[in-house]
Order: sequence, then C-alpha cells, then structure tokens
Amino acid sequence: MATLRPSTVLDPALEKQPPEARRAFLGERLRSTVAHAFATAPQARKAMAEAGVSPRDVSGLDDLAKLPITRKDDLPALQAAEPPFGGLLGVEPGQLARIFMSPGPMFDPQGAADDFWRFRHGLAAAGFRRGEIVHNAASYHLTPLGFMLDAAARSLGCVVIPAGVGQTELQVKVAAHVGATAYLGTPSFLHTLLGKAREAGTPLRIEAAFVVAEMLPESLRAELETSFGVRVLQGYGTADLGCLAYECPEKGGWHLHPEAIVELLDPASGEPAAPGQPGEVVATIFDEAYPLVRFATGDLSTLAPPGPCPCGRTAPKLSGLLGRVGDGVKVKGMFVRAGQMDGVMRRFLAVARYRAVVTRDGHQDHLAYEVELAATAAAPADLGERISDALRDEVKVRGEVRIVPAGTIPDGAKKLEDRRVWK
Repeated sequence: MATLRPSTVLDPALEKQPPEARRAFLGERLRSTVAHAFATAPQARKAMAEAGVSPRDVSGLDDLAKLPITRKDDLPALQAAEPPFGGLLGVEPGQLARIFMSPGPMFDPQGAADDFWRFRHGLAAAGFRRGEIVHNAASYHLTPLGFMLDAAARSLGCVVIPAGVGQTELQVKVAAHVGATAYLGTPSFLHTLLGKAREAGTPLRIEAAFVVAEMLPESLRAELETSFGVRVLQGYGTADLGCLAYECPEKGGWHLHPEAIVELLDPASGEPAAPGQPGEVVATIFDEAYPLVRFATGDLSTLAPPGPCPCGRTAPKLSGLLGRVGDGVKVKGMFVRAGQMDGVMRRFLAVARYRAVVTRDGHQDHLAYEVELAATAAAPADLGERISDALRDEVKVRGEVRIVPAGTIPDGAKKLEDRRVWK
C-alpha cells in the first residue's frame, strides 16, 4: 500500500480563505493585471480595443465577461505575425529567464519569478517536503514541463534529479543510487520506471508522486499505490498558464489554484457552463511577464459538486478533463495536432491520404499513422521510415507508420482519431 505522508497547505491565507475573500482577492488581481496587459502587451490592448473595453471598465470579477478571449489554437498565427510571443508579453524579452518552444509551434516564456508556473502548492499537497530527493522525469528539452516542476520542487527546498525522458535503465540506477523518495512526471513513465526497477531487482524508495500531462486512470493509480506503494496525486496546467488546479489527499477533484481565475464556458454559446455540464477551461493568470487574460485552453471539464473539503482548502474543484474542443490530442504528455501532420505529409508527394490513430495498450499511449499512397506514385522502400522521422521531428512523439491499401481510410474520417478508453 501507498505510504501516507503528511500533506501541507502551503499558504493557508490563500488556500483556506472564505469564498467572499477569495472573490475580492481575485477581483483585485484581475483589475491590476488587465491594466498591466493593456499598458505593456500590444495584442492584449488591440483585442480589448476591438471589444470596446478598457482597464477603467474592469473593477472586479463581475466585469470579467466584458474582456475578450484569446484562444490557445490562435497562438501559432499570432506569434508568426508578431514574434516571438504574438504581442502578449508583458515585459521586454531580455527580462525573461528562459524561452521554450512547444509543438504547434508555440513559444512559451518563463519569467524571472520564483516558481513562475505556481506548481509548488500542488507538490506540497502531495506531501513533498524540504530536503528530500525528487526524481523529475519530465522533459527539459525545449518544452517547459521539466523546468515547471523543477522550479516548484526547488522552491519547497527539495533536491532535484533532472532526469528528463528516456534512458529508463539509467534513470532506475540514478534514482536508486541517490535514494530518490519522490517523483515528478507522467504517470505512465512512473509505471514504466517502477516496473523496470522491479525487473532489475533494483529497489527504489519512491513514496510520493505528483503527476501531470497525461490522464491518470484510477486503474493505473490503484496499481501504483497498491503494487508499488507510491501515493499518487495529480495536477493540471498548461505550458502557457502554469498550474490551474491540483489534487489534495481527499481526491474527488482538483482544487482550483488560489492565484488564478478559472472559468468553464459552454463551447457553443461562450456563456458559463451550467453546473455539471462540460465547459471549456478559460483561465486568467496574474504574472507580470505573461499576463494572459481569459485564455481559452481547449480543454473540457466540469466542476465537481460543491461542498467543503476535509483538507480545509476552500477553492472549488474541477472534476477532471473530459476531452478537447480544438484539433489537439495529448499523446504521451505532448499535444499532437492535425495541422502539424498536414504540413509534414505535404512534403511526401506519394502520400494520397492519411490519418493518425491514438490507442492505449495497458498504461501506455500508442500513436499510429495509416497512410494511403497515390496510385501513380513510385514510393521508395524506406518511405514509412522517412515519414515517421519527419513526424517525430515535428510533433515530438514517435509514431508507427503503416502503409495501407487504398480505400482503408473511410471518406470523411477524422485526421486525428482518439480511440483511448480511460478506466
């Protein structure tokens, strides 16, 4: 069974504040953030002007709906038109700590603030504690996830192993040698890491895990906790917005982060989703470097039933993720988009039609591309391998390419089909 270690409420003044105090706090932060974005971010100022709103029209949360929405799926076009960040940056680029590129392509800034992405609250809730050694198996290469979690752990006083992705056997040796007691990364790789350690007869001391970037099926959590003795809690965030919600040990949903405004909006009407109904996650964050206001993530969620949580945190809870509004599907912790694949496939004249199919084998995602060739095309023998390498470079996820007979892909088939079932 999983080890029960103490969970910490990192900032009781924020995480346990009464609803009215929380509303007043968020309203004041909204007011100041809108004023800062209007003054420093040209695209934010342009969008507000087109919507007929200015900072003087925003005094609190009641004015939130007046503000225009910026969509995540629009970022590549905005950033291409006005590099590097589409006119949404609130400081000069030279004041940033790092710049990342996520698939899309989307460029993400890291400001100079300690724990810029605000994940430390989630790690504290998961029982991470000062002085322990944390194995961080999230990627540090171009995409920000590794640094997101690294900064949070270090802000709590943890020691971090920047393991990154891949080289599972080596990661097992390192985690065992230095005595890592906590884990950061995707749940599927945690399962792989623990399984590989067991096969090798190398005992690991990992007791607590904070997992992100993938769905966490309850069947996988149960196996990790029962078979491997690791207590697993999860968080939710994006590369653009940082942490938006996180679990406490009571589970039953993810507490909204006390330093962000999170709305759930009906995808059809744009109005607040009715209680219990799916809505798109739209968030506002208050960072000076990247003051995103009403940023639509494309993720669908619902609010968990209201009521006090025994942990004492007062923020409402998201019940989990239900899917996507846009064309992106997350595979192995990375977004895969049909538009990216279109760009790659256009390079190969022999390709007539294609689709990507995402499935799940055990606790691992599997991505396969079905490719039909033009009847008159002369295809080289290594075409499948060349397509696979090009797609891997573009979408950052390795997929299996299958050359299939003409007519295999039905008319009207989606370019990106997600067949995974979560249990």
